[in-house]
Amino acid sequence: MKTKIPKFKSYKEEAEFWDTHDVTDYIKEMQFKDVEFLPRQVKTESMTIRIEPELKKRLEEIASKNSISLSMIARLSLIDRLKNKHSSP
Repeated sequence: MKTKIPKFKSYKEEAEFWDTHDVTDYIKEMQFKDVEFLPRQVKTESMTIRIEPELKKRLEEIASKNSISLSMIARLSLIDRLKNKHSSP
């Protein structure tokens, strides 16, 4: 009998686990959810910004720890900063 599905520290660790294990060995432990995928309604545009190498390195480290892309962490940081700035009195 297989052991239980482990707790994962990151999506990357989970992906590596499932790359080397058969999901059917763990089927009794799984919980299934109904999901609906809606078409993406927000159009995006790209822009180029120049940042210092050290700032880019810090963003890359954060992105790596969270298993997301550099552009995603930069976008999320910008969104968070704008929300915080506009929510202050």
